[in-house]
Amino acid sequence: MDKVLEKKKGFALVFSRKALPYWFCAIMAGFILWLVFRDDASTLRVDADTLAISEVTEGEFNDYIRISGQVQPMTTIQISPQEGGVVQEIIIEEGSKVKAGDEIIRLSNDNLDLQILNSEAELAEKENLLRNTLISMEQQRLSVRQEKLQLQIDVRRLQRAFEQNKALFEDKLIAREAYLRSLEDYEMAAGRLELVNERAEQDSLYRSIEISRMEESLENMRLNMQMIRRRKDNLTIKAPIDGELGLLDVVLGQSIGSGTRIGQINELGSYKIEAQIDEHYIDRVSAGLTASFERQNESYDAVIRKVYPEVREGKFKADFKFSGEQPANIRTGQTYYLNLQLGQPEKAILIPRGTFYQKTGGKWIFVVVPEGGKAVRREIRIGRQNPQFYEVLEGLRPGEKVITSGYDNFGDNEVLVF
Repeated sequence: MDKVLEKKKGFALVFSRKALPYWFCAIMAGFILWLVFRDDASTLRVDADTLAISEVTEGEFNDYIRISGQVQPMTTIQISPQEGGVVQEIIIEEGSKVKAGDEIIRLSNDNLDLQILNSEAELAEKENLLRNTLISMEQQRLSVRQEKLQLQIDVRRLQRAFEQNKALFEDKLIAREAYLRSLEDYEMAAGRLELVNERAEQDSLYRSIEISRMEESLENMRLNMQMIRRRKDNLTIKAPIDGELGLLDVVLGQSIGSGTRIGQINELGSYKIEAQIDEHYIDRVSAGLTASFERQNESYDAVIRKVYPEVREGKFKADFKFSGEQPANIRTGQTYYLNLQLGQPEKAILIPRGTFYQKTGGKWIFVVVPEGGKAVRREIRIGRQNPQFYEVLEGLRPGEKVITSGYDNFGDNEVLVF
């Protein structure tokens, strides 16, 4: 006799053999959902107390950079000897106040002294030569004049004899030969007188030209002598302007060549600030930009007067001038820290500066989730920066919190669990 089987109900039906296929399908569906929605991000546990967590804010971004500069005189004049020599005496020490014309250093130069002696001797020789030449020319002039006077007397005497012989010859009282001889003697004397007159004229021209040349040569030697004596004066180095002797790099007995820079004089009362700026900002820095700094609890303003285009060791130089009062007791070489304004303040999303930037380059950051138990990596884009904040262009909203401390120990993990 067959036994009637009772149908399973409730939990018995759920765990029956017929329900096994349904259980298998449910488990597979759950596994698939887990694969789809699971978090593949690598995770690292960190101590929250060692992290610097900052809040993202929206505010005014002040576009400036902080730079350091040194105070320098607005006008600096280099001291260089016009004549080389050996340092014999240092009259004024470095750092002293000087007036224009004050003697600073005395040099000695034996070669220059020898040149002066030789020039003086040569000048004296030229003067003696000119004097002797003038005497000789004067004697020659007197000799020619005396000869001319004698010939003039001879001509007059022979002329009278000729005229007498002519009258006698016309009266046929003397022979023709006597008459012709008196004529020839008279003509010869007249010719000699004419030659002497011509020679006297030529000698006069020659003497004037020769004397002019010798006097010109003598004057040139005198000028040369004056120049050499002025070179002697150049051995004493004097201050060209009123100011402060800011640098003097010489010692007694040192040999200094002509044109060698040995010091400088700083004009007092007007100063500038020389600053070295990172080449990253070279396209944004130009003359006319303003800067400010604080000194002894007082605020001062400056403006860029000149930007030097040359870049050395990753930096370029700019000169600032004060646009108002100068600090009290300002000194050459003092260091001031300036805030250089690169643009006008603008509204922006901001995060405080931090060492995370060295690792990420501003391309991503760890953002704390609203629950606060962990932080996840997020792509961002950072624009400008100043000494206090980064300007966030994309990726963050005001009110969110981010980790701004260093990321060196986080490796490539994308989730940080506190």
